[in-house]
Amino acid sequence: MKRKFVMILTAIVVMFGAIPGRADVTVPNCFTDNGVFQRDKPICVWGWADPSEEVAVTFNGITVTTTACDKGMWKVELPAEPASYEAKDLVIQGNNTLKFSNILVGEVWICGGQSNMEMPLNSWGQKLRGTDTPRLACTEEELTGDYSYIRFNRAKHIVSDEPKNNFETLGWLVCKDGVQKDCTAAGFHFAVRLHNELDVPVGLIDSNWGGSNINSWIPDGGWNQVPETVEVGKQLIADRPNQDNPGAKCGGMFNAMLAPWINYNFRGAIWYQGCTNAGEREFYYFKQKAMIREWRKLFKNGDFPFYWVQLAPFTAVSDNPNQTGDWPYLRNGQTMCLEVANTGQAVIIDAGEADDIHPTNKFIVGNRLALWALAQIFNKDVFCCSPMVKSAEYGDGKVTLTFDHVGSGLVVGKLNDRVFERTDDVKLARFAVAGSDGNFVWADAEIVGKDKVVLSADEVAEPVAARYAFQMCPEGCNLYSSEGLPATPFEIKK
Repeated sequence: MKRKFVMILTAIVVMFGAIPGRADVTVPNCFTDNGVFQRDKPICVWGWADPSEEVAVTFNGITVTTTACDKGMWKVELPAEPASYEAKDLVIQGNNTLKFSNILVGEVWICGGQSNMEMPLNSWGQKLRGTDTPRLACTEEELTGDYSYIRFNRAKHIVSDEPKNNFETLGWLVCKDGVQKDCTAAGFHFAVRLHNELDVPVGLIDSNWGGSNINSWIPDGGWNQVPETVEVGKQLIADRPNQDNPGAKCGGMFNAMLAPWINYNFRGAIWYQGCTNAGEREFYYFKQKAMIREWRKLFKNGDFPFYWVQLAPFTAVSDNPNQTGDWPYLRNGQTMCLEVANTGQAVIIDAGEADDIHPTNKFIVGNRLALWALAQIFNKDVFCCSPMVKSAEYGDGKVTLTFDHVGSGLVVGKLNDRVFERTDDVKLARFAVAGSDGNFVWADAEIVGKDKVVLSADEVAEPVAARYAFQMCPEGCNLYSSEGLPATPFEIKK
């Protein structure tokens, strides 16, 4: 009897071809237990199934159905939901059923960049200090406490020459019981501040890679977004097959680690990168602008907010104001990018470490990034922008600098761990002036009124240029707004 059945089955296969197998409905790893959907925006869910297979997606009692296309792809859009701490299920029904539990609705942000964004709460061993003992980027309570309202989905490090539709990850993880030790520290502190101010859950798309070049995060189309980068992009794309260094492979990290998220709604992005590109100086401005424009084009979130961290101080302190290194010029390039709409820069020139390229005070990083979101998006009454030089007047052996974004007024101060302190009895430091010979000398500096600083130096009779904190590691720079934001480093010439 068994032999007869096999013979009949064989005949069917010969007559009609192989009997098709049933493909399970699947989704990318954007969807796992413990996820967070962006509040007040449609919830997009997508995946793969058999061609023409009917798929039903249910969340919070609402079901939307669709049919997979002839290539087996499907996508649905559920209505926007308000923020909620109530854990809900996401159910996807096709030939099989997928169920993801403990889903919240709140604020979702991309956390991109290189090692200072990748750096987790428990930090890393510090070789420069001769020890492998981690220096925490948080308090012990933050490392082990219950922050269940923060979830993060950290992509594993992979590059690809073409955009991928999925990525490798452990899925969405809940920040409690020490799990948060592996979460981006800058992103965690950013999320805590948002939660404290807005009372909503926060989800972090934790996609970053230490040592990465910005080239690897620029999608191919991005190079055409800015005229100055067109030819650079053509060459990088042409050289890609010969590029073995994953950190520099053009578009490689975006394709593998962020492209799978393109249909996922989120609020905005925070970015900490630039060390690897420091030798390019101000040209970094064009690359970052190209990246922002292309991300906004590809992601389905309009001109979403994009906030970045200006490079922190690093390397040995120099008493020579002419010894600048590359980083001050790259910082200039970062500041220039503020011309792009809906962007912001967290200045941390007071929060670096001369002997460690990975400073641990990520509390300051996350909080200063959060100030931009709170002020720009949520209309909170907070100051977000550091003082920036607006103009300079030259005459009588002096330079009079006028600043924007001074808040209640310019003051002398310092950062004491997480707390800003005024130091009115201390002189301003790290200002320099130069004459027509271009040689800079340290200047005497005095705050005049609310928004001005007057510079002079006995060695320079007629200054024609001025600098502030314009070094790799300008230790002691101490100009702030009254609200505790450090002045932005600059160079200005007549």
